[in-house]
Amino acid sequence: QVQLVESGGGLVQAGNSLRLSCTASGRPFSSFSLSWFRQTLGKEREFVAAIAWSGGNIYYGDVVKGRFTMSRDNAKNTVDLQMNDLKPEDTAVYYCAAAHPSPSYLRNYYDTGAYDFWGQGTRVTVSS
Repeated sequence: QVQLVESGGGLVQAGNSLRLSCTASGRPFSSFSLSWFRQTLGKEREFVAAIAWSGGNIYYGDVVKGRFTMSRDNAKNTVDLQMNDLKPEDTAVYYCAAAHPSPSYLRNYYDTGAYDFWGQGTRVTVSS
């Protein structure tokens, strides 16, 4: 098992930046693939960013590419999401997720079904 706790959400004006952090406890952090998703009321959870347990590329959703940066620190058991040039449409609850190592992960990283553990979410509100 692994427990995930997100932090860093809040209210910010459009054009500004915010940094989210997800801290993990339980099993060794480095063995998990990690991602960020977001969700607004009445909509499905949307893929934001992901990195496989093996490292390498970081994948981003089209709507955040070029503005958001994901990073992980295995020594600190944290994964961060730096969000720049925020827009009102970025308003959502942001979730951190972790997945056991899987050979199919790189085909499914954008799918919520690929993940085994979820945090409780942190709310981000971007005002215009």
